Amino acid sequence: MSELHRKIKNTNLLTYLVSVFAIILWGISYIWTDMLIALEIPVFYFVFIRIFLAGIILFLLNATKGRIMRIQRQDLPKFLLLALCEPFIYFLCETYGLKETGSPTLSAMIIATIPVFSVGAGVLFFKEKVSLLNIAGILLSIFGICLVVMSKDEIGQNVILGIILLLVAVLSEVGHASITKSLSSSYTSQTIVMYQFLIGSVYLLPLFIFKGLDDFSMRYLSADVLYPILCLAFLCSSMAFSLWVSTIKRLGVAKSGIFSALIPVVAAIVAWILGRENLDLRQVAGILVSTIGVIMSQQPSRRADKA
Repeated sequence: MSELHRKIKNTNLLTYLVSVFAIILWGISYIWTDMLIALEIPVFYFVFIRIFLAGIILFLLNATKGRIMRIQRQDLPKFLLLALCEPFIYFLCETYGLKETGSPTLSAMIIATIPVFSVGAGVLFFKEKVSLLNIAGILLSIFGICLVVMSKDEIGQNVILGIILLLVAVLSEVGHASITKSLSSSYTSQTIVMYQFLIGSVYLLPLFIFKGLDDFSMRYLSADVLYPILCLAFLCSSMAFSLWVSTIKRLGVAKSGIFSALIPVVAAIVAWILGRENLDLRQVAGILVSTIGVIMSQQPSRRADKA
């Protein structure tokens, strides 16, 4: 029995380490995305290339290992909806939201409310019980975001539009996690992400052709542009999403969502280290308050435990 407990403990520890690593990569992704935006590279250009490369990488990896799984007919609508939620809606809204807010840290803070909205979705659609502690956590998280917004001196002119776009991205991620959970019992993590990105690149292709290639120049193929795109494709899409699907499979939608609270912490620290943003005391306090609030919002209800 002790051996069994040891194996379970080691498995849980590995799952948590994998989750944290994926979150670290996503936190850094805001810096790489902000670099591309600063270079005035069209969003439809680098988002499509990121997603398409990620899908091809996973296809080659699965093909090499002989793990190509066909989509079962009854699951095709789920995969189509999965790719619509993410990458199509999520990445476009996230990237344009970052562009309009003008702040990687603020954008990451809003994306970190994903578990908060997961709680709301559970109440509305699945009749899950929410405790006063959960409600207090949600309010605390919103207050923390307000602290970050008020502390920013240099934000985009259309910051409200940016926040709205980021909130749409959050909602699409909640839908993505729910659909992923329903598919995880029949498909491997890498298979789900592979089809998700390949189908998503088909959705994005018309926008890439008609919008992303406007004013195309050799500058789009320079090292300054390709470096962050390749990092986003290899690390933040292929690797991080594969790890995250395995996390959702093991921990479930609600528990895995807790780790999203770490995204703004990583993004803020990296942005500060690179000198891209300054962290004042109010902003640091906002990050900490929002992180605590998100964690509180995910604490299980005692009534639910007794039930």
